[in-house]
Amino acid sequence: MAEAHQAVAFQFTVTPEGLDFHLSREAVKQLYLAGISSWKKRFVRAKNSFLTGVYPASPSSWMVVVMATAGSFYCQVDPSMGLIARIRCFLPESQLLSYESRTVVSAVLFSTGVWLSAVLLFRQTMRLLLSYHGWMFEPHGKMSRSTKIWVTLMKVLSGRKPLLYSFQTSLPKLPVPPVEATIRRYLESVRPLMDNEKYGKMEALAKEFKEKTAPRLQKYLILKSWWTTNYVSDWWEQYIYLRGRSPIMVNSNYYAMDFLYVTPSHVQAARAGNVVHAILLYRRKLDRGEIPPMMALGIVPMCSYQSERMFNTTRIPGKETDTLLHLLDSKHLAVYHKGRFYKVWLYYGGQLLKPRDLELQFQRILDDPSPPQPGEERLAALTAGNRVPWAEARAKFFSQGKNKVSLDAIERAAFFLTLDEEAHGYRADREDCLDAYAKSLLHGQCYDRWFDKSFTLVVYKNGKLGANAEHSWADAPIIGHLWEFTLATDKFQLGYTEGGHCVGDPDTRLAPPQRLQWDIPQECQAAIESSYRVAKALADDVDFCCFQFSDFGKGLIKKCRTSPDAFIQISLQLAHFRDKGCFCLTYEASMTRLFREGRTETVRSCTSESTAFVRSMVDAGQSRAERQRLFKLAAEKHQHMYRMAMTGAGIDRHLFCLYVVSRYLGVESPFLAQVLSEPWRLSTSQTPQQQLKMFDLDKYPDHVSTGGGFGPVADDGYGVSYIIAGENLITFHVSSKYSSPETDSKRFGRNIRQAMLDIAELFDVPAKKAAK
Repeated sequence: MAEAHQAVAFQFTVTPEGLDFHLSREAVKQLYLAGISSWKKRFVRAKNSFLTGVYPASPSSWMVVVMATAGSFYCQVDPSMGLIARIRCFLPESQLLSYESRTVVSAVLFSTGVWLSAVLLFRQTMRLLLSYHGWMFEPHGKMSRSTKIWVTLMKVLSGRKPLLYSFQTSLPKLPVPPVEATIRRYLESVRPLMDNEKYGKMEALAKEFKEKTAPRLQKYLILKSWWTTNYVSDWWEQYIYLRGRSPIMVNSNYYAMDFLYVTPSHVQAARAGNVVHAILLYRRKLDRGEIPPMMALGIVPMCSYQSERMFNTTRIPGKETDTLLHLLDSKHLAVYHKGRFYKVWLYYGGQLLKPRDLELQFQRILDDPSPPQPGEERLAALTAGNRVPWAEARAKFFSQGKNKVSLDAIERAAFFLTLDEEAHGYRADREDCLDAYAKSLLHGQCYDRWFDKSFTLVVYKNGKLGANAEHSWADAPIIGHLWEFTLATDKFQLGYTEGGHCVGDPDTRLAPPQRLQWDIPQECQAAIESSYRVAKALADDVDFCCFQFSDFGKGLIKKCRTSPDAFIQISLQLAHFRDKGCFCLTYEASMTRLFREGRTETVRSCTSESTAFVRSMVDAGQSRAERQRLFKLAAEKHQHMYRMAMTGAGIDRHLFCLYVVSRYLGVESPFLAQVLSEPWRLSTSQTPQQQLKMFDLDKYPDHVSTGGGFGPVADDGYGVSYIIAGENLITFHVSSKYSSPETDSKRFGRNIRQAMLDIAELFDVPAKKAAK
């Protein structure tokens, strides 16, 4: 218990002589160092906030303006045209402020005003430049004169190295599209999915909506776009995510996997130590704004707003709607192992714990023989079940006493860590190894992940790892950015000893992890079991097929002169038609982060062009040349739709917001009700790869990522995630439900593989040759 006593700064006892104080020098020292570290962190944040606030200017540019003004005065030239003299008149006369001193102060004030005006002018110019999206629609390999001028101006104004939030206030707002354009694109998107009779009815509903209801709703939406940063994002977060009352496990949360082939260390505690340390290094960079913003073409910044709530964030259940609890900082980690919860401090003496120290702490947890307390083992099942029972149980059983203290330790943690008892990962001798790996990360045992945390890090007993992320606070590319940094830092910067342990020597003075204490009555245990049964039924119904497609990758696709994403999306349409014998409404996630606080937009991948190509593939009478022509038309259409979505001219977010306005106004719209009730039976997403480029994938081809995935959106549909990992590998994550007689993930996986090969065969480059 010596370590535990060191955590107490002072103790006192009452004696007949008075109060007897006992100070702990070590504890006082640690408090002092922690205070110094806290003030350093505040100073760095303040400094970077200032640099972000004046970007693209800098303090040195302010000095240049001041010196130039002073130099002009020295040469008896007044650049202010009398303004400095006027400012001097308003300064008070005193013995401390002579005439010359007031002149200097006036010159500095004038220079500062000029400098700030220049900053505002630069920002406004930058916002106008960033509103130009013509570069996205340029033919591949070609650039118009206007785009060349735009690129030059962007490079000039981007100047010095930007911080994470340097461009935030310069990003344009997401525009509200004209209603006519949105309805036209919507009708075009559903035409291949409806017969003439159904399409005629939908066309009539759309016409009535456009002429009668839409103008009023659009006015309110435009008004909202004027006084909010983004007219979609707050409603999207609130109504799509936080107001959902069904389980977020499987239905909303998603997962990320480890390296496919490589496991840097098979020692569970060591891998956890390195990875947790790498994540905290990322958090420190994030807090200081030192992570460069994501840039398209190297010059077009993307919104970084979603990164703000990556850490210290938890979804809090409510009866009608959930809320997000976000803290500015958190100095501890919540850990789960064998049905027990722990609190692990991440700092000692104001310094971040080293990987070897973290390994020591995690090994102490692994070696702890104590059993779970009554009701503790499956406690997290509350976060996996329906939201209302969890909200009621939280209010009734966790609002006071030791339960509240322990729950606060979890909800206020930097993130959640599970030291899993299973072993997962890729094995060449086991065909379904990745399927089990995916299911473990998506839902686990339904009680060994805290699904409400912004993300749960999972480290398996064989050293493999993964993450389960809550969806409301941000989208997958944000976690993907963290994940790439973490894996690369773990493998290429921190490293391990020959025995697989973290580098360095542990500090044995560290107090051991704190076991969280619970007092869970029978009524609460019954609520836990009820949520567990709901979650278990949902998890058991998930049918997963995760497989590698290694016949070719983007190497061959580039030879087909089309984008890899368009190639895969058209392949999915062909696979789905072969699988079910019909087409369906298809969702592909696209980002709108070119705009401030932008999140996602939907690309409706099932188009008239793609369906025409698919029909040609199942028609034996069609020639190869005709199929190639139809494929190119479908690919061009898909790329155009993706660009339109990215530039704010999508369909679904606009219609969604119009629907929200109609609900606020109490206006019934049969058209909007029909649109928002249509199920997405094929939901797809591409996982970004090499966003950071922290290592050369060509040099380390065995360090490819496996990507991540999500559960099916519709009960009778498929969820498909894919990652284009390198030149010759694509990994697919296919999900569906066993309860649906129409779906089979493995069957659909086989159809995807065959569709990819059949489309590649249309072109002259053989797949095997391209793979080499």
